[in-house]
Amino acid sequence: MLRNIDSVVSPELLDVLFRMGHGDEIVLADAFFPGDSCNSRVIRADGIDVSRLLAGICPLITLDSYVDNPLVMMQPGEGDSLDEEVEADFMKAVHQTWPEAAGPARIGRFEFYERARNAFAVVMSGEVRKYGNIIIKKGVINR
Repeated sequence: MLRNIDSVVSPELLDVLFRMGHGDEIVLADAFFPGDSCNSRVIRADGIDVSRLLAGICPLITLDSYVDNPLVMMQPGEGDSLDEEVEADFMKAVHQTWPEAAGPARIGRFEFYERARNAFAVVMSGEVRKYGNIIIKKGVINR
């Protein structure tokens, strides 16, 4: 048993976070995301919302400081509205560890899917809010 690792971080997720290199990306996807269609490495985190996953993951990694936006979310489609609480909840979780982190960049749905295809892994969460997906780009630990 390890200490100080949030219980939402499963052994499989911990292994993926460990194996990711700087610049690698991980997608925390909502329950409706086509994870298995986009990536061959899919981790299940059913019943856990993305905010909780972020709170568990952020203390274990560094956000990439060599890019403008190490956090990326999906831009709403034409005619769709955005629930601003989703991003606010995500950023509240991120800011617990990384208070200086800027808000996420927004990209279109198909660009987001392409990033998911190239990501190190996709975590399928229990998030049910619309556009409840975020990409995290892992950084280097500065010593």
